[in-house]
Amino acid sequence: MLALIGLVGGAAWGAWLAKKRGGNRYDMAQYAAGFGIMWCVIGLVASIYLARG
Repeated sequence: MLALIGLVGGAAWGAWLAKKRGGNRYDMAQYAAGFGIMWCVIGLVASIYLARG
């Protein structure tokens, strides 16, 4: 569940950051993908840690 929250939240944050920096829609898509993947992996690691401990 944390991985999904990280994916959606990271994508939203990445798109917002790209828009704030003056990027076009392709920049927003790239930032959203990058941040979404990064936070999804962090959420996955956190989920595994919480499930095992």
